[in-house]
Amino acid sequence: MPSEIRFFRRDRRQYPWLSNFYEAWFMAFGMRWTTVEHCYQAMKTLRPDERQMIQRCETPAEAKRKGAFVLLRPDWETMKDAVMLTALGSKFGVHKDLAEKLIATGDAALIEDNPHDSYWGIGDGSGQNKLGRFLMEVREDLRNG
Repeated sequence: MPSEIRFFRRDRRQYPWLSNFYEAWFMAFGMRWTTVEHCYQAMKTLRPDERQMIQRCETPAEAKRKGAFVLLRPDWETMKDAVMLTALGSKFGVHKDLAEKLIATGDAALIEDNPHDSYWGIGDGSGQNKLGRFLMEVREDLRNG
């Protein structure tokens, strides 16, 4: 097992299921989601019509685009980490095959090497890698039952 897995670009073919764009339905926040991206983008707003619009998007890329134009909930900056962690936990909690793959990454550091995002990814190399850190947290939770 490698000491690190980069899942935005370099290892995407081998680890596509780590991406928030990977299609794997789950339930969270009282709704059914096609991808983590759909869920995350929809939860940016408190407006039910905007959430449903994003939920119905054909692709996660479309959901991301539309999520950029919703009425942002006032507490979003304090809620977004919890939303992401809930969505990831739900995705891997429902799909046992994906949970097994995540556990099988062992102790490898999971790194979203998105050069354009220094919050969820590593940006220019000094980013926070929140997505990778949350995936490792979910992995640990799965290991511990």
